[in-house]
Amino acid sequence: MPDDTASKSDQYKMQDPTTQYHSEGFPKQPMDAPGLAKDMTPKPDHGEDTYRGSERLQGRKAVVTGGDSGIGRATALAFAREGADVVIAYLPEEEDDAKEVLEHIEATGHKGVGVALDLSVEENCQQLIDRAVQELGGIDILVNNAGKQTAVEAIADLTTEQMEKTFATNVYAMVWLSKFALPHMPAGATIINTTSIQAYQPSPTLLDYAMTKAAIANFTHNFAQQVASKGIRVNGVAPGPIWTPLQPSGGQPQEALPEFGQDTPLGRAGQPAELAPAYVFLASQESSYITGEIIGVTGGNHLP
Repeated sequence: MPDDTASKSDQYKMQDPTTQYHSEGFPKQPMDAPGLAKDMTPKPDHGEDTYRGSERLQGRKAVVTGGDSGIGRATALAFAREGADVVIAYLPEEEDDAKEVLEHIEATGHKGVGVALDLSVEENCQQLIDRAVQELGGIDILVNNAGKQTAVEAIADLTTEQMEKTFATNVYAMVWLSKFALPHMPAGATIINTTSIQAYQPSPTLLDYAMTKAAIANFTHNFAQQVASKGIRVNGVAPGPIWTPLQPSGGQPQEALPEFGQDTPLGRAGQPAELAPAYVFLASQESSYITGEIIGVTGGNHLP
């Protein structure tokens, strides 16, 4: 049985990636959606004790959705340690996790702002962008990361209500936020969307979720062409099986958790801290000639 804390590894030390983090399956742990990182066993590593910045985003103004836990949390922490001020968006039920993130951001000496709202509502997306502009004075980086994932065994179990909520959270919000943020983004700004290995290798239990992730990948390729002449880049990150609250709170059947991530070439699930460097790279000027692309962080599962 794994212990209740994820292993933590220094990202700058060379080591065996198959054993760098928790490499067993995970115990069953039912929790209500959207779930909280603080209640997970083992707890995910978001880089709180390991990520060291190097001023790659000094002075930038970032918005990260789903920033309370998982990939969004790891990204928000990394951005702050790289020198950015960060607004995180999260659901009101995720307030406990969000408070921890904001404490870590503020410990860097940079500004951290939390905004609790449901991004599946268009007006709330406008409200988030307005608040970010008010608090930060503009937007240089938009990370569309908030997501909904609910496993169903058969299409007969996929309700219209669930499908509409999944698309509104994963796809509509991304489009709305990009649309509302664009007028506030200068040349050199970046938009980074979280797609998934599910866009390319969909699991049978994730019908609606996988469809949304394919749509996100397509939007990334498409929108990048539309705004390239403005000097704004649009890219995506495609995670594989990553240990976040999304998984035990309905994103995976409970019986699948003991094998979660075990079928990757690296033989384990990933940790959120392993995603943050990809977002930092795409947000930084180091990736200045990259747009319309997807970076896979999948433990070795192939992207086409």
